[in-house]
This record gives sequence, structure tokens and C-alpha cells, in this order.
Amino acid sequence: MTEQTITLGGGCFWCVEAVFEQVDGVLSVESGYCNGQTPKPSYEQVCEGRTGHAEVVRVRFDPDRIGLRELLEIFFVVHDPTTLNRQGNDIGTQYRSAIYWRDPAQADLVREVVAELDAELGGKVVTELGAEANYWPAEAYHQHYFANHPGQGYCAYVVAPKVQKFRQTFAARVRR
Repeated sequence: MTEQTITLGGGCFWCVEAVFEQVDGVLSVESGYCNGQTPKPSYEQVCEGRTGHAEVVRVRFDPDRIGLRELLEIFFVVHDPTTLNRQGNDIGTQYRSAIYWRDPAQADLVREVVAELDAELGGKVVTELGAEANYWPAEAYHQHYFANHPGQGYCAYVVAPKVQKFRQTFAARVRR
């Protein structure tokens, strides 16, 4: 089996992780920090906004079961790519919309999909695009956060609606 990895930032990583853990064809999801300058940053450092990192999820997927284009379509439905450095009440550069690729073929497809979306949205897409750099996994307590804490306030009021939107919009793509 071949597999690919793409790294996505769409606000709080708990939200993006919770969605992609339910996508058929996704093999694993890991929350982390990416494309900042501080080596091995902590959550606290990233939240201070001085490391340059985005909160991201690394999505490892089977391209024979789900293509990168479809993963990006899901990504753009469950977050707002037109708000700079924020998603809802989560504000700061760590919450930026971002896509970080692994190879030139991914880069070409990502640019194509984002250009199409940007044309649809009248030039309002602010998603940062680039090669993945300086990735560091988030602390263990952040991994599978929604699955482990569905009743926690943020999960119930912010994460759950995004998961529900995915499940309704992409019903055929929900992992059985």
C-alpha cells in the first residue's frame, strides 16, 4: 500500500483532528506544531505567539481510498479559509489556515485547489501554503482530544458542530 501525508492547519488542532479521524481512507492523524522557528515548541510557547508555529494536524492517508483533492475539499468545508490568523473566537497566528505539503506533486495540486477556491470566493482565501518545516508533535494530552473529551465545553460547542458538518456534507466519506 502506498500512503501520503499532508499537514493542515485550520484553527485549533482539536477541531481538524476530530474531523479527519472520522474520514474513510485516513490512516492516522497527529496534532502538532509546524512552520515556526523554535525547535520542539511546547503548547504554551506556541500559544504565546512568538514561535511562528501553526497548530496543525498531520494527516496520513491511503490515496487509493481517498485523494488529496477530496481531503482538501473536506478541509475547506470544516474551517474558514478567509479569516486571517483566526477561526471563530480562536485568535492568533497559531490558528492560521495553512496547508504544508511533502513533495512537488502535492504542491501543484494544493495550489490548483486553492486557486479554484479563491476564484469562487472572490480572492478572499488567506490560507498559507508551503512545504512542511520544523514539525513537532503536540503533547500527548492533545492527541485524540475530542474522542477522549467529547463533553468538555470547547469540544461540545466548537468541535462537535464541525464534526457534524463533515458528517452531513460528506456522509459517504464517514468511516464506518
